[in-house]
Amino acid sequence: MTSLLASFSLSVGDWLLIVFCAMLIGMSKTGVPGVSMIVVPTLALIFGGKQSTGVLLPILIMADVFAVIYYHRNAQWNHLLRALPWAFAGLFLALWIGNLVNDEQFKHIIAITVFVSVGLMIWKDYGTKREFTPDSWWFAALMGIVGGFATMIGNVAGPILAIYLLAMHLDKKSFIGTTAWFFFIINLSKFPLQVLVWKNINLNTLTIDILVLPAIALGAWLGIILVKRIPEKAYKWFVIVITVSSAFLILI
Repeated sequence: MTSLLASFSLSVGDWLLIVFCAMLIGMSKTGVPGVSMIVVPTLALIFGGKQSTGVLLPILIMADVFAVIYYHRNAQWNHLLRALPWAFAGLFLALWIGNLVNDEQFKHIIAITVFVSVGLMIWKDYGTKREFTPDSWWFAALMGIVGGFATMIGNVAGPILAIYLLAMHLDKKSFIGTTAWFFFIINLSKFPLQVLVWKNINLNTLTIDILVLPAIALGAWLGIILVKRIPEKAYKWFVIVITVSSAFLILI
């Protein structure tokens, strides 16, 4: 065990940050979206960009399991199935050009997409007094492709999916349940690709992931408790504020 972990040369401060990140991931998966956005740059600082995604993905999958177990009955599969095929297309596109894409330009594209989508949704809901519920196939396709690309490149698809599901006006449990299943399916699909193609998941990274499992569980429990305390009407605005804040973090 010691020899496995020594290869990363992790300090006590690094371990504290990794545990904190694992807790935030658990919270984000059980209804507090966006709080995990600081995880991506933090782990990248510790492990490096591409290697950090190999450490993060199993943590995300373990947190997805907690979310799916608790909210599995609340998923809206009609919205999920509309976006999933396009998300897989975005995922494989990212896999293909993962070594060529300009990270900075793509971060700007994601952030602009989030800002425009939030602005359009708020304007349609409150400016024209009509709810914004885009039923056109292109909206699911756009959100799916960008979301799939974003999750493969940097695990930053949360804001994209949040906008897609908020536009469908789901209640908070349906929102969380649908999000949980979406990322559980997508993240499981990414696992063999990162093992075999990017080769950034190995025994060393998996050992670290298993050691922080208690922190993931604690974060998942805290997320469930917090969501119960947020009123249904306030939850949408809570997600919007966190999502917009997350988009700004993407640009950092």
